[in-house]
Formats: sequence, C-alpha cells, structure tokens
Amino acid sequence: MTNPLAGLFKARQKEAARLELFARSMRLCGEYLAAQSEKPSPRHARLTRAIGVFAASLDTPAADPFDSLLKVGERALDAGGDRGLALALGVAETSTRIRQRSRGAWRLHGLALDGLGREAEALECYERHLTLVRDNGAAEEIVRRIDTLRRRRACLEEADALFPRAGSPPHDLLGQPTAVAAPEFAAFVQARVAEHGAGDPAVRHLLKLYGTYRRLVERPALSDPLLGGSTPIGVGGLRGLVEGRTVCLVSDADGTAGSAPGAGADGYDLVVRCDSFGVRAEGTGGRTDLHAVSLRGETPWDGPAWTRPAGIRLVFGSPAGPWRRATRQRLVPGAQEHIGDASLRAPLTDPALIGEDDWEPATTTAFTVLRLLDFLDVSPRLDLVGFGLPGRLRPREAEWVMDRATHVDHSKMRIALR
Repeated sequence: MTNPLAGLFKARQKEAARLELFARSMRLCGEYLAAQSEKPSPRHARLTRAIGVFAASLDTPAADPFDSLLKVGERALDAGGDRGLALALGVAETSTRIRQRSRGAWRLHGLALDGLGREAEALECYERHLTLVRDNGAAEEIVRRIDTLRRRRACLEEADALFPRAGSPPHDLLGQPTAVAAPEFAAFVQARVAEHGAGDPAVRHLLKLYGTYRRLVERPALSDPLLGGSTPIGVGGLRGLVEGRTVCLVSDADGTAGSAPGAGADGYDLVVRCDSFGVRAEGTGGRTDLHAVSLRGETPWDGPAWTRPAGIRLVFGSPAGPWRRATRQRLVPGAQEHIGDASLRAPLTDPALIGEDDWEPATTTAFTVLRLLDFLDVSPRLDLVGFGLPGRLRPREAEWVMDRATHVDHSKMRIALR
C-alpha cells in the first residue's frame, strides 16, 4: 500500500536540501565580503549590491532566490581576480546542483572554470550548456569559446606528436590550468630550439603551433574571420556610400514609435538607427541602412551580439584595445554588409577627422553619428526624426543641432540640417 505521506516527505527533504545550498552560497558571499579590505572598485560595488539583493530574496517568501544567485555569479566574474573567480565558481557549483537543467548556471560554471584556466572542465560545462540551448545562435559566445579551447588543445597535441620522446611533453599540459600550461609550453619550445636549432623543419612547425596557441590564449577564435563577406570601410568608404543620398536619423523613443511621421523614414535613401534600436514599420519605419553603436562600460565586449541586419555598422569606442576586442566578440557574420574600421571608432576626438576634444566621453551615439555625417557634408538632405523633445539629446548636443537647423517641423517631429 502506498504511503500517502511519502511524497510530502520527499518534497520536504528536497526543499531542505535546496535551502542548504542557498545558505552555502550566502556563506561564500559573506566570506568574500569579510576578506574585502581595499576600497571597492565599481565592479566590486556592483557585486556587493548583487549580494545584498540575493540576501534580501532569501528572506522573502514569495521570491525565488535563484536568479539573484546567478546575478551574484555574473558580477563575481566581472570583478575578476582569484577571489572573484573563486566566488563565481562556488556560486556556479551551487546553482547547477539546485537546477541541473539551468542554461545560465552551466554557462556560469563554464566561464568560472575557464577563467581559472581549468579548460577541460570548462569544456564539459560549456557542452552541457549547449545541450540545453535550442538555438546555438543564441549561444554564439560559448560556441566560439569551445572552438578556441579545442584549437588550443589541438596545438598541444600536435606539438607532442612532433617530439614524442622529449622531456616535459606538451601532452602532460592538457589537464593543467592555462597559467601553468602556457609558460611550460614556452619552456618546451625554447628547449627544442636549443636542442635542434631554429632551422629544423619540426622546430619551425613547433614555433608555428606555439604562435597559434599564444594568439588563442590572448583572444578567442573567430569561426568566420571575414564575417560572412562583410567589407571593412574607412572614412573614404563611408563617404562614398553616403554621397548624394538623403539621410534620416530616427529616434527609437516611445514618442516616435507611436507617431505616423516615423513611417516616413523609409522614404529616405539612408535610414540611420542607434544602439539597441527597435524596428516598427508603423512607427519608426522598417529599414536600417546604417546602425551606429557606442561601447559603454568597463567590459564592452561582454554585451549582446549585434544581430540585427544593417547595411553599414559603425562601432564607436575608445581606447583601441577594448574596441578591437568588442568588435571581435560582438560582430555577427552576415549581419552587415560594411563595417567601420578603426579610423571611424572615435570621429569626434580623432584629429584626423573632426578633432573636437571638448565633447564629453558620454556623448550620445545619435549625436556622434550625426556630427560625422554632417562633417562629411556629402548628403543633400540630413534630417532627424524624434529628437526634438528634451532627453533625446544632451543639452549641449541639442543646442548644436538647433543652431544649425534649417527647418523645424514640430508636427512631424522632424529637424532638418540641410
């Protein structure tokens, strides 16, 4: 005879185990905060706030602390360092035990292990994450990371096959963290060069493998380095694509989206949109011929990929290092026909272009692309739609626009600069 209380007893056991796992994560957070001695950076401050939100959710009966716990793990990854990565790993281990089919938990687990250089374990977590993601396009970052780790492993295996009887073979490095494997591999290469000479064919091939390995350590592999045939363009290329064409820069604000004038944007030769725009044919038109985006934050490469189709994509950002990394990681093959190169990454301050140093670093993307198009001065018509209301542009930017406006039509939310 079935015991009617058995199911209730098992449910209570499961809930008790779940609460113990949450309590373990809270202890890890407490230990992290207790060891925090120096003045917190903005990243550590965000992690502290995330821990506070998680702690509050534990004492709220209607709340599910799981999402708050994952946020703590993500902020710990951002904080970085040995302690941040250790906290992220502890949170990830707990999260995957609480919900074994959580895509976010397995992604966090893989990233934490990857950051600590435990590549073989990270690969297992990444692959578990992919089994739970129906659309691999949504996990492009993880797919690329798996490819990077596999290619690094292949470099070590091929190097091992070149000198199978040499001391400290690369095969022994396959399970080692990157911080150990990279210098050990370098020492192995130096020893083979000293032993056989740089002219030896096997040594030359080994040096090629080591160069590939080091590049893959520094930055992730690209599945399609040519980005589906996208063409890089500089200032001259952009000028040629814009010359003689009427241009409309459309705001994605709610007031524009709900107005009839926005639909008229498709009547221009070139429709420009900015940042994380939305396309609604009845409000802001349906085309995007030029998409401009500005990189913000300390880790701009961690943002979502730019998947929306566009004829031209311009990415503004400084300094050059984060800009290069962000464009490598966030551009999507086939999502654009033309990509602005490094000569277009900082048009306002670049002395080879506009060279106006008095603009703030937080200048809006809309004004940056507008100022660039105005500077090129090759469009017979340059209009803004939806930028007339306060808040769409910064005060100084709005003042610049209105000083140069040739016509303002409030009924159509349109400002003409030509």
